[in-house]
Amino acid sequence: MSDDRDDLRSHLAGSGAPDRRAFIQFLASSPLLTSAGVSTLVGALTAGGGALAQSYDVLRAPASKVGDVIDSPEQALNVMDFEPAAKKALPPAHYGYLASGVDGDETLRANHEAFSKIRIRTRRLIDVRKIDTSITILGQTYNSPIMLAPVSSQGAFNPEAEGAVARAAKVQGHGMILSTVGSTSIEDVTKDRGAPVWYMLYPTDDWNVTEALVKRAEAAGAPAIVLTVDRQGGRNTETLFRLPRDDTRDCKMCHGGGFANEVSRKPMFDDLDVSKVNNLYGTGMTWEFVDRLRKIVKGKLVLKGIVTHEDAKESLNHGVDALIVSNHGGRAEESLEATIDALPEVVKAVDGKIPVLIDGGFRRGTDVLKGLALGASAVCIGRPYCWGLAAFGQPGVEAVLKIMQREFETIMRQVGAVKISEITSEDVTRG
Repeated sequence: MSDDRDDLRSHLAGSGAPDRRAFIQFLASSPLLTSAGVSTLVGALTAGGGALAQSYDVLRAPASKVGDVIDSPEQALNVMDFEPAAKKALPPAHYGYLASGVDGDETLRANHEAFSKIRIRTRRLIDVRKIDTSITILGQTYNSPIMLAPVSSQGAFNPEAEGAVARAAKVQGHGMILSTVGSTSIEDVTKDRGAPVWYMLYPTDDWNVTEALVKRAEAAGAPAIVLTVDRQGGRNTETLFRLPRDDTRDCKMCHGGGFANEVSRKPMFDDLDVSKVNNLYGTGMTWEFVDRLRKIVKGKLVLKGIVTHEDAKESLNHGVDALIVSNHGGRAEESLEATIDALPEVVKAVDGKIPVLIDGGFRRGTDVLKGLALGASAVCIGRPYCWGLAAFGQPGVEAVLKIMQREFETIMRQVGAVKISEITSEDVTRG
């Protein structure tokens, strides 16, 4: 093996820049890429001097031709590569559901564009060879601060739905939140995840149904009930309404009118009497509803959709255990307020008394670091992992998580943080 390393160094260190095609052919035939793997190659490139330390980066990209849309998870260089693949794989109406914001989708775009106004301060001469990205939140420990946000009806993206997502989350130890109107039951998701998952509650306007959903989730081991509070004003999802015009299928075959038909394929409503339910989102909820829910939730109670300091402070008065700063991925209201911009005032308002999570527009590992630096205990992603699910099933979700985790670990090292607690507001500035 030492001879192979010498050959590789000689090949790269020869006079002039090495021909790229010849270099790739050399690598393809090298035993360094078989039994020893890429890690051995990295060692070969970096041993005996540092001049070649970055040369292995070329191996991140496949040598084969890649078209405008990736054909496999391995071809993706970032999570955005999965969106065109998802669009290609999905019927127009289903892609429209995933892609839609509200009105002109401006808040959806603002969620991500706001990250470009936050700069990262990098530090030097810190030993960051070993880092720890684990977090403990509400008594649960995860290997990464990147959690999977609740997304409804994942069976519209892939037949294995939330089951595939749960298995992918298990591989790397990510936390997961299941939606009330997911395509998979909490019992099955918990089994696939191999650990309890949080349960996001759409309460409906029938307290008996609300109570039954909470009891079932907690019986399945859910350590947290996450009440969504950002869907009470209604919404205008224009992209969702527009794209079905290009869909040749008859949507009425699956989507009938009325609440009972809406949830007939949602397993969390199996065996429940929904005859008195008119609204899934609990229109009319007030802080008194939170108090009533607090009395029946045995575990942790989380509010998802808080974006102001007023509501954050009020949450403390009602026994809430954590908050998620969220505008429903830009599909709650067309406020133009990015969640990353709302985060600091919410964090300041709770003053460390309870954890604050955030979702909305996270696409890069650098975004994750910015969220943590501004006070979030964890960040949640939604669309990216659903793109991976739609395009390639479980392997697609795994790839999305690996890419974001890899990017996060890279920027974490570059700011000189070896554990999550070392990421602070000093690591970022605003442009």
